[in-house]
Amino acid sequence: MIFVCYPKCTTCKKAMKWLDDNGISCEIRDIKTDNPTKAELETWIAQSGLTARKFFNTSGMLYRSMELAKKLPDMTAEEMVSLLSTDGMLVKRPLLIGDGFVLVGFKEAEWAEKCL
Repeated sequence: MIFVCYPKCTTCKKAMKWLDDNGISCEIRDIKTDNPTKAELETWIAQSGLTARKFFNTSGMLYRSMELAKKLPDMTAEEMVSLLSTDGMLVKRPLLIGDGFVLVGFKEAEWAEKCL
């Protein structure tokens, strides 16, 4: 599994602790220094069953400064994926990518269902 996170994020820290507490080992990837590529995002979005819009970090400073809440409704999914691939801080985190699944954000029950 791949755990895509921002090490300073408190939610990511909680998710990491949960993984450690449950003995789940993952490849750890810093979303700020190793931003997901457009191809990765396209694959992950398809595997997650979510829309591209659900992959945006709506509480992030960059999202707000770019006024994306106003812009996203007029964007195509392809345009959203292209934008997400430009900066990891736009991407909702943490992401957990496993065999046949992608989890976006940390919801303990959802993670337990897929990982335990």
